[in-house]
Amino acid sequence: MSELKEQHYDTIVSPVITEKSTIASENNQIVFKVATDATKPQIAEAVEKLFNVKVKAVNTLVNKGKNKKFRGRPYTRSTVKKAVVTLEEGNSIDITTGL
Repeated sequence: MSELKEQHYDTIVSPVITEKSTIASENNQIVFKVATDATKPQIAEAVEKLFNVKVKAVNTLVNKGKNKKFRGRPYTRSTVKKAVVTLEEGNSIDITTGL
């Protein structure tokens, strides 16, 4: 596997499969968990190269880790960055199949 393709796999961590992301997929939008230091151009390039589609737009959001307690012991959830990738008309990604 080439060095560049490994970098794309490091950028895209996993797809997000929830009710909300399933509804967004009807509008040609796919939601991915991405690396916290990934930029929008890097995310767009990774999706285009890995899935052979054209990306129209990338929107990102960061969920900050919350402080919680489990059996009285405090811990902090991980901070997660998500990317909502909008695809051009006619392009689609089936995220239920493996890569």
